Amino acid sequence: MTNPVVAVLGTGTMGAGMVRSLRRAGIPVQMWNRDPARAQALTGTGATAAGSPAEAVAGADVVLTMLFDADAVVDVLRQAAPPAGTTWLQCSTVGVEGADRTAALADELGLVLVDCPVLGTRQPAEQGALVLLASGPEHTRQGLAPVLDALGSRTLWVGEAGAGSRLKMACNAWLFMVTAGAAQSIALARGLGVDPADFLSAIAGGPLDTPYAHVKGAQMLSGEHPVSFGLTGAAKDARLIRAALRTAGVSDRLDAAVLATMDAAAAAVDDPAAVDVSAIVAGL
Repeated sequence: MTNPVVAVLGTGTMGAGMVRSLRRAGIPVQMWNRDPARAQALTGTGATAAGSPAEAVAGADVVLTMLFDADAVVDVLRQAAPPAGTTWLQCSTVGVEGADRTAALADELGLVLVDCPVLGTRQPAEQGALVLLASGPEHTRQGLAPVLDALGSRTLWVGEAGAGSRLKMACNAWLFMVTAGAAQSIALARGLGVDPADFLSAIAGGPLDTPYAHVKGAQMLSGEHPVSFGLTGAAKDARLIRAALRTAGVSDRLDAAVLATMDAAAAAVDDPAAVDVSAIVAGL
C-alpha cells in the first residue's frame, strides 16, 4: 500500500511531534503553521513547509488538523479549502459543540470527516505513542491505517464522527481530577509540615498509583513546569468539559472547582501560556 500524503495544519507542541512520527514512518508530510518558523524548524525531517493552508493541502490525501480550538480549526480549514472527497483527520480538542461545528463544515465542503482527538502529550506525540479516539466512516479505516499506526500505540474506533470528541471530554475530565488531586495532596503535605515527596512514595506501586501523578507531581515538587500540556490549553479544555457536562445533564461542580484552581494558578504565575498544567499547584 502506498503511503498517503498528509497535510498537517498546526505544528505546535503536539503537531510537531506528530509530524516527526509521520516522517519516521516514511509518510510524506506537507505542513503549515501560523508561525512559519515552527514549520520551518521541522523541514529537517523531510516534511515540506507551506506558506498557506491552501498550499499545504494541495495534493494531500489526508488533512490533519491539530490546532488550539474549534474557532482556529474552522478558520484554517476554510482557508485551506481542501477538494471535496478529501479525508479530514480532525485531531484538535474542540468539545461537543466544536465537534458539531466541524461536522457541519465537513458537510459544507464535501470532506470525509474522521473526528480523532488524541490522548497523550508532547512525549507520546514525539514517540508515536498517542492513543487515538477515532470516530467516522468505516470505509476510511484501511486508508488511514498507516497514518494512525505512525501516530499512536492504539486506535479506538468509537462510532460515528463526533463520538471521539465526546469521549475525549470524559477522558480529560478524569485527567484533570488526577492532576488536581495530586496538586492538592502535595500542597496539603507541605502545609502540614511533612515532605510532599513522601506522598508520591506512599502511593507508589499500590492500587491508588498512576504514572501521571508521578510525572506531574515531580514538576510540582521541583517548581519547574516545562510545557507538555500547557496550563492555558488545559483551562480551555476544562471549559469545554463544563459545557459538555451541562449538555449531558451532569453536575459540573467538580470541574468547576478544578477550573477555578487553574484560573487561580494562571493569575499566580508570570506567563500562564509558558507553563505546564502541573502549575495548577500554584492555585492552591
